[in-house]
Amino acid sequence: MSQEIRNLEPKALWNKFADLNAVPRPSKKEERVIAFMMEFGQKLGLPTVKDHVGNVIIKKPATPGMENRKTIVMQSHLDMVHQKNNDTNFDFDTQGIEMYVDGDWVRAKGTTLGADNGLGVATIMAILESTDIPHPAIEALFTIDEETGMTGAMGLQGGMLDGEILLNLDTEEDDEIDIGCAGGVDVTATRSYNEEETPEGSVGYTITVKGLKGGHSGMDIHKGLGNANKIMNRLLFDGFENFGLQISEISGGSLRNAIPRESVAKVIIAAIYDEAFVFDMQEIINEIKAEFKTMEPNLTIEIVKSDSTPAKVMDLGVQEGLLRAIYAAHNGVYRMSADMADLVETSNNIARVIVKDGEISIQNLTRSSVETSKFDLANALRSAYELFGCEVEFGGSYPGWTPNVKSEILDVLTSIYEKQNGAKPNVVACHAGLECGILGTNYPNMDMISFGPTIHGAHSPDERASISSAQKYWKFVLEILENIPVKK
Repeated sequence: MSQEIRNLEPKALWNKFADLNAVPRPSKKEERVIAFMMEFGQKLGLPTVKDHVGNVIIKKPATPGMENRKTIVMQSHLDMVHQKNNDTNFDFDTQGIEMYVDGDWVRAKGTTLGADNGLGVATIMAILESTDIPHPAIEALFTIDEETGMTGAMGLQGGMLDGEILLNLDTEEDDEIDIGCAGGVDVTATRSYNEEETPEGSVGYTITVKGLKGGHSGMDIHKGLGNANKIMNRLLFDGFENFGLQISEISGGSLRNAIPRESVAKVIIAAIYDEAFVFDMQEIINEIKAEFKTMEPNLTIEIVKSDSTPAKVMDLGVQEGLLRAIYAAHNGVYRMSADMADLVETSNNIARVIVKDGEISIQNLTRSSVETSKFDLANALRSAYELFGCEVEFGGSYPGWTPNVKSEILDVLTSIYEKQNGAKPNVVACHAGLECGILGTNYPNMDMISFGPTIHGAHSPDERASISSAQKYWKFVLEILENIPVKK
């Protein structure tokens, strides 16, 4: 781990982040980071427990003079999104994140950084370890699997926590205080298909879409970024309509909560169309790149003749249904909020498209701050996929977090922010899925707030954390702890 990260200020925060990032922690494979956190709490001599799903809770009593303040829950999630560039050789299951300083930013070498939500985890660790930071009684809650289902928050039982206030440290702009978020549901379409022998006189091609920015499928969905699955579908649809292109395989996207950056398809066409196909594809590529030249300047689309022709391809009837269904399926913003300016209410991310060995899988993440609108869009997607003959499953549904503009802790944070920065913070709701909405189901009377340092490019290899923002955020955290309201 680079020593330059450990030398950054505040050292208490960055050293804990460096310790955490040395531990592999992919979603649904959190055994090592759970053990790491259990050992951390036990070495401090603090009550440390792991619940039945793997969440870790560490409790620390109030510092002298703060015993009459309300108990707070400080919460962040242990897992991180694992994304890397194609040319990066990295094993997330065994390696720690390789970080470096780039001006005001901390970045990772070709991978996601894990600042989401590692900086929140590191903040709580630093407070727990401190001997000179005034604070009320703290219940540190480290949840698991936030990024791929929020199963940690969903599994947390009532009665585990006594805190009256929850500080969720999982937002990504340091001038924002979050009081609401979107819920979500996974929409997964699957079906089988018959494979056919590749016709005589065919040639194979590999089509690759890459170089897209990707990003968070909630926080970045309104930016007009390219979706590799949608772009690939355009190319395949045109090739099928004009040249009888047949699909052998498709592998597009990776994680449901990441806007897909890459897609690869193996296809065939009749050899007689070889030259015309390449010419036509190049025209479409030029059109797509012109459309995305501002938002996606690094978009690359390659059409390369294969050394060997695929042995089998999709049944043409199923293939036509697949291409038309993905064309019809909504991707991006579906509805803007009528109640909060510039807030995306409902959206969908066509996250993963897999076609191989007679099986099709199309994975979507639909988000909304309004439950009825969430399922309206989910049903629209289901209809498009069912018309194509798919089985469609809704899974992992979680609720949004309804804003409370009369929150007592909101008043505390806004007052401190304005005093420290000479300007009012932006009080917002976000289109990401925060765990507050889920935690509130078992702790309905807990006063909740979310904030954090500036992090850009979350869920992509361009993820980066601002050093100056971390300093601003740390100062904010310390004064919040000193000003938690007195028990009533």
